[in-house]
Amino acid sequence: MITRFLVQGLDRNLRLFILLVLAIGIVLPLLNQVVPADSVFYVPVWVLQPMGKYLCWASLALAVDLVWGFCGILSLGHAAFFALGGYCMGMYLMRQIGTRGVYGNPILPDFMVFLNYKELPWFWNGFDHFWFAAPMIVVVPSLLALAVGWFAFRSRVTGVYLSIITQAMTFALQLAFFRNDMGLGGNNGMTDFKDILGFSVQADSTRAVLCFTSALVLAIFLVISAAVVGSRFGKALTAVRDAESRMRFLGYRVEGYKLFVFVLSAAMAGVAGAIYVPQVGIINPSEFSPANSIEAVLWVAVGGRGTLIGPVLGAVLVNWAKTYLTGALPEYWLFVLGALFIGVTLFLPRGVVGLWGQFRANKARPA
Repeated sequence: MITRFLVQGLDRNLRLFILLVLAIGIVLPLLNQVVPADSVFYVPVWVLQPMGKYLCWASLALAVDLVWGFCGILSLGHAAFFALGGYCMGMYLMRQIGTRGVYGNPILPDFMVFLNYKELPWFWNGFDHFWFAAPMIVVVPSLLALAVGWFAFRSRVTGVYLSIITQAMTFALQLAFFRNDMGLGGNNGMTDFKDILGFSVQADSTRAVLCFTSALVLAIFLVISAAVVGSRFGKALTAVRDAESRMRFLGYRVEGYKLFVFVLSAAMAGVAGAIYVPQVGIINPSEFSPANSIEAVLWVAVGGRGTLIGPVLGAVLVNWAKTYLTGALPEYWLFVLGALFIGVTLFLPRGVVGLWGQFRANKARPA
């Protein structure tokens, strides 16, 4: 029953794409670990680490597309869910440092010792165990999405007003997390991680496993998203996007559909953020920045809103360009990003995937 539900939305193109994602997650780490460093096929860590980040961002883009592309909810606050998942992972990683910190305190992280904390805040309890931290990565963003979505959707807040609410949410969280008395590192955040599940986060083998995990999670999210979209629930969800008033008239509880997909999307973003943190080695309030949420929307627009493959391609392409241009032309990157958004809106309303589909349709059309 569950297997049938999961595979019902997988068409041939999506299956091939999922296999490609898994192949990237398997082949690149193997080429880093198995192939000698002097071989032409060797993949260095400085290639592996950005790819892991791109895959995490692709999962975030997929989460945004699930609510925006298939339900019509333009969320400008998904960076908050991404960051909350990252903070949950950061709390676990900080508790693993123990006496190896600068101040050698076995209980308190270094920033708490520096700020004269006398005891560990109550909400840190349990984060020294991965079995506790792992569900919190999903639960914390989901609860926030449930609270925001419950009040917003019941009040029938839609369109730009809902976008403003989600953007205000992530901005408020950013300001709150900047405070030292929050007990989460203040503006410096959390860093200097040592271990994850007993393995050094700096080891090449650990980075290889994290890259594979990023690809595996993205593949799982693609399967779950395809199952949701391809089900009868997904058809109703699309109908809510296209004609919400008509769905209400027909007797559907639109709020329930919106709330479910919003919470599911937040959970996906939280997991992506958790995998992202050990790969970059830091988590701080800048991850809550509204600009990050807007960038995620741009990734979806570039790749193709309302498709599952498009957001992944958009996230990888835009962030690869960002990596290149911030090194080659750092002073012009923001102008390029703005021009890209305008260009996609005017000339590529269906994104890269839509352009490819149109090309194939024109090619198949008889002369």
